[in-house]
Amino acid sequence: MKLNLKNPVVFLDLETTGVDVAKDRIVELCYIKVFPDGTEESETLRINPTIHIPENTTAIHGITDDDVKDCPTFEKVARNLQAVFAGCDFAGFNSNRFDIPLLVEEFLRCGIDFDLTKRKFIDVQNIYHKLEQRTLVAAYKYYCNKDLENAHTAEADTRATLEVLEAQLDKYPELLKNDVSFLDDFSKMNRNVDFAGRIVYNDKGEEVFNFGKHKGKLVKDVLRREPSFYNWMMQGDFSLNTKQVLTKIRLREQFN
Repeated sequence: MKLNLKNPVVFLDLETTGVDVAKDRIVELCYIKVFPDGTEESETLRINPTIHIPENTTAIHGITDDDVKDCPTFEKVARNLQAVFAGCDFAGFNSNRFDIPLLVEEFLRCGIDFDLTKRKFIDVQNIYHKLEQRTLVAAYKYYCNKDLENAHTAEADTRATLEVLEAQLDKYPELLKNDVSFLDDFSKMNRNVDFAGRIVYNDKGEEVFNFGKHKGKLVKDVLRREPSFYNWMMQGDFSLNTKQVLTKIRLREQFN
């Protein structure tokens, strides 16, 4: 089943130096931009992360420091990617928890506030886990009846994710609507305020912390009662996006 789209959807997959959104960097990025009329444009970029790619990470995706030493840094491609992604919704496999937060982090490191507040996000892994509980390789075999060759390359994983979503729509017509807003909502596991999920919305739509000693507490209450917690987070090993969101809440509460 082809996707029913109002806006273009960017299917995205990243290969990185590791899995820490606050510290790690992109080494390969692939996107397939699917337009409402069904046409596609795609690109795969190798990126110099400017930091060492650990050997255990290279063992997964096969990309070494030498492979990317002459490639552009993310800063060099950021403005072009921003233009390509403008006005698009996004989809990926585990993208809500990793690819999108890391992408936003890379933009912020370049001084680009890539605003995604009005965008929709379809996480194909979350749909799969809610319905079948498997990995991308198994999902591809289950839904598409094909073996995923070249797994853990950005291009192969991105194409597989697009095919899996289309197959999911065919397999579960009674459960899934071919509608980006529905898929955005269905594929959420948490109602994140920041992309890393350190701050989430509670059942009343209020921002609460989602970690540590203040888990479940209203952010505004913690900031009012324990101002030093804000300073601790700003100096801590949290993503730039998390710090940005926290600062916006703090400023909003100060002037309300």
